[in-house]
Amino acid sequence: MTSEGDRADEIDLQAMRVLDLCRARRLTVATAESCTGGLVAGALTGIAGSSDVVDRGFVTYSNLAKMEMLGVSGATLDTHGAVSEETAREMVAGLLRVSHTSLGVSITGIAGPGGGSATKPVGLVHFAAGTAGGRMIVRREVFAGQDRAGVRRLSVLTALAMLCELAAQEPVTP
Repeated sequence: MTSEGDRADEIDLQAMRVLDLCRARRLTVATAESCTGGLVAGALTGIAGSSDVVDRGFVTYSNLAKMEMLGVSGATLDTHGAVSEETAREMVAGLLRVSHTSLGVSITGIAGPGGGSATKPVGLVHFAAGTAGGRMIVRREVFAGQDRAGVRRLSVLTALAMLCELAAQEPVTP
């Protein structure tokens, strides 16, 4: 059985890995979070000295915030909903545009305990991570059987892993 301390350590270790990879390549990071409410930015900035890598984080919980802060299209939200691959893609694209960072990650999902449906169950989370150069990776996860805290914790770990994946592939910035 995993203790709360082990869970925190797992997040800290992954956050340190992101920071180390970014430092080695002189990359900067920004986050756009909905269902995680800033937990990814918090994990990164919880590490002393992270200010040389972390530029900013947006908590865009409402559709209006997604549109105003990140430029997510109202048409995208109307057609696909806030919890969709399309919205996650637009969130990270907008994040990279307004932050001018090397890397960004976005998260939008249904952490629960309510709010799910047959097509979008509790635990459904969409992720997009991208680079200033235009590379993007997306993930769709359903963290079935998890409570709200579990969905959010697994979402943070997934987002950090995606940042590691992109950072590891980026050339060193001059």
